[in-house]
Amino acid sequence: MHPGEQQGAPGKAHPRDLVALPNALPAVEERAAIPGGFRAGGMAAGIKPSGRPDLGVIATTGEIAAVAAVFTRNQVVAAPIRVSRAHLNATEATGGGKFGWADAIVVTAGCANAATGPDGDTDQADVCKTLSTLLGTEPERTLALSTGIIGVRLPMKKVRDGLTALVPKLAATDEALAAVAGAMMTTDTKIKLATTSLQLPGPDGVPVKVTVTGICKGVGMIHPRMATMLSVVLTDASVPPATLHSLLAPIAQRTWNQISVDGDTSTNDTVFLVASGASGASAGPASREAVDLGKAIEAVARSLARQQAADGEGASTLIQCQVSGATDDHDARAVARAVVSSSLLKAAVHGRDPNWGRVVGAAGNARLPDEPMLVAAGLHPTEAAPRAGRLPDLDLDKLRIAIAGTLVFDGSPVFFDREAVRTAMDAPVVLIRLHLGLGGGIGEAFGCDLTEQYVVENAEYTT
Repeated sequence: MHPGEQQGAPGKAHPRDLVALPNALPAVEERAAIPGGFRAGGMAAGIKPSGRPDLGVIATTGEIAAVAAVFTRNQVVAAPIRVSRAHLNATEATGGGKFGWADAIVVTAGCANAATGPDGDTDQADVCKTLSTLLGTEPERTLALSTGIIGVRLPMKKVRDGLTALVPKLAATDEALAAVAGAMMTTDTKIKLATTSLQLPGPDGVPVKVTVTGICKGVGMIHPRMATMLSVVLTDASVPPATLHSLLAPIAQRTWNQISVDGDTSTNDTVFLVASGASGASAGPASREAVDLGKAIEAVARSLARQQAADGEGASTLIQCQVSGATDDHDARAVARAVVSSSLLKAAVHGRDPNWGRVVGAAGNARLPDEPMLVAAGLHPTEAAPRAGRLPDLDLDKLRIAIAGTLVFDGSPVFFDREAVRTAMDAPVVLIRLHLGLGGGIGEAFGCDLTEQYVVENAEYTT
């Protein structure tokens, strides 16, 4: 865990105490632990000029796996997303491209295969066909992820040769899954892993261990409206695809959709949630088992999202904003996201400046997301439509703000030791707490400071 991290989603706290909200999710370890029913591997295929790893594969070891997905809401959609949607739809017609079945996922890094026209679609289909042939399955049972420079076609010979070399070496080991996480990286400085486990009833009713493990990449072009960049979460539970999606959609809203590095939404954002069923434990629709599994999945998702924000391009500080006392959770999340998304606030955190005015201004700019995202978060469409895009409820007279553990605003300015707060902000994690005084809604978001190094990294990204 990162220094100062508190695992778990926020729970309830007394409004007078603007400390970190208590935990409510299972503990997570930042390591790879491959669930049963999967094998994996990564390598350098030559897609990246640097020679670093850039090709990864995750495949099943036995039966076909159930899959749920969430994709970018950017209007420019990359070829790997188009082919993945089509393949999910082909394996589960009722899923509308949001869930289905698969035997394998292929990851390429260094080339986004976005804005590459019909040739890019042909290339991506060929990648899936190559992988399916090597695995002895069908192209429609393969899914794709790509990340890297937009407007560049995949070097197909290198990808084909890489898959030919990699597939025979796939292994059901933790190290092999970590290798995929390494192959996904572009400007990331570290691989991002998270795992937890729980007990669910097996076929005979006796509890068995179920593992949930996730990997992800993405530290720039992060301001998602679905998930962020590339993430894969695996479990060995047996779960129908539709149930998987009913778990994943709201979890994405509470975790990946609550992070921001630079305000840009990618063309390639994708999260896959994959269930092999190898443990023998099942979680059916609206079951207690599904609820418990959902908590484990959310714990992993939250850890991955937090790791992505902490590793933001050029970042030196993770910003954690927790909001309580909102009219409801939707309002709370909107305010928290607005705070961590503020460039002014990001710059203030980098300078260790306890400028609560930046927090007030950001909170006042908050808006609820659009209707589909509110529906994904759990609102009925009849409730989501009138609330979409509107301002959350906010009363300045009732607003309370604490920065790095010190109350700095209580409906009006309060005296505080500015130098002491500056010192407290000189830490890997800076917690910003808001209490709105309007209800019981809570929410959190993660961001990072804005540094000179961010400009350096992005000024010559393609050159």
